[in-house]
Formats: sequence, C-alpha cells, structure tokens
Amino acid sequence: MTEYPREVRERFNGDPELVGDGLVGEWPRGVRPIVIEEYDPAWPRRFEEFRAVIVGALGEQVLGIEHVGSTSVPGLPAKPIIDIDVLVADTGDESRYLPPLEAAGFRLLLREPWWYGHRMLIDDVEDLHLHVWPPDSPEAVRHRLFRDWLRTHPEDRDRYAETKRRVSHETAERPGDYTLAKNEVIDQIFDRVFAS
Repeated sequence: MTEYPREVRERFNGDPELVGDGLVGEWPRGVRPIVIEEYDPAWPRRFEEFRAVIVGALGEQVLGIEHVGSTSVPGLPAKPIIDIDVLVADTGDESRYLPPLEAAGFRLLLREPWWYGHRMLIDDVEDLHLHVWPPDSPEAVRHRLFRDWLRTHPEDRDRYAETKRRVSHETAERPGDYTLAKNEVIDQIFDRVFAS
C-alpha cells in the first residue's frame, strides 16, 4: 500500500460562495447547461495542441504539464472541455506567467489563493480549463491519482460516468452545483485509491 501525505489524502471541496469569490470577470457561456458527451478520441490530440501553445508561451517556467480530468480517461464520458494542470514556481507571481498566457489567447477566470494558490484560465472557444498550481500542490497530485485510477479501474470509471450523467440532469438548472454534487462518488473512489 502506498502511503500518501495527509495533505494529499484530505480533499478540499470548497463551496459555491468561495468559488464565486475567486471569479475574475464573467463565467463563460459554456458552463450552462452541463452537457456530458461520449468519450472522443480527439480529446488527447486537443490536449497536445494546447500543450504546445502553453509550453511555447511559458517555456522553462513550465515545471510540469498534465492532461487531467475526464477527457484524459479513455472511455469516460465528459464535458467536452480539456482540463490541463500546469505547474509553475510561484502562482502568486502572476506577472511572470499571466502576460504570456494572455498573449497566447487565454484569460484568467479564477484566482483562488486559498486553494493551494490555484489559478484557472480559459480560451476563447471555452473548451479548455487551464489550472495553474505551484509544484507542491496536493490537488495536482490528486488529479493525477484520480486519472490514473480511472484509467486502470473500469468499474470505477463506469460508476463515475453514471454519476456524471445523473448529476448533470439533477443540476441542469444550477450548473454551478455540478462539480460539488459529484463529491460523494469522488470521495468513495479516493478511499479506494488511498487504500491500494
């Protein structure tokens, strides 16, 4: 059994008010309504396209870059939005990484210093959630663990897919609640990850 530090095992779930406090500008159009699509084999290629742009903009500032979220798991239905984790030395020093990312066509959407220094950017098409973390972020570690578990445990991948479909219908009038409504199944899956 792999031993994970407490910071990785204890997930921060947040709440809609706290997330709203971090909003910079307006929510993108794409958050309403939540649409879950069947897995698209083009999603990894889309990640590679974004990856090239991000690395081209930030160069050696990129300490790590990963395709995470549901679009990174073959066979998993998802919102058609590519989630990417990028690690930089200091997310608080926005002057180093925001201008080149903005010049590359991304805009800052969320500034959440209370959540491990998280920043989130989107693109004009709104098919990207670019998450910027410091290199020691427990959340970035959890993203990789969750992705890798779902890639190798089809029963949990299918359980998660069923939950995503159900929750997208239940929160159709409140799309901002979609992510938080999945917490129970996510926590159950993490229990199995951390017990393995």
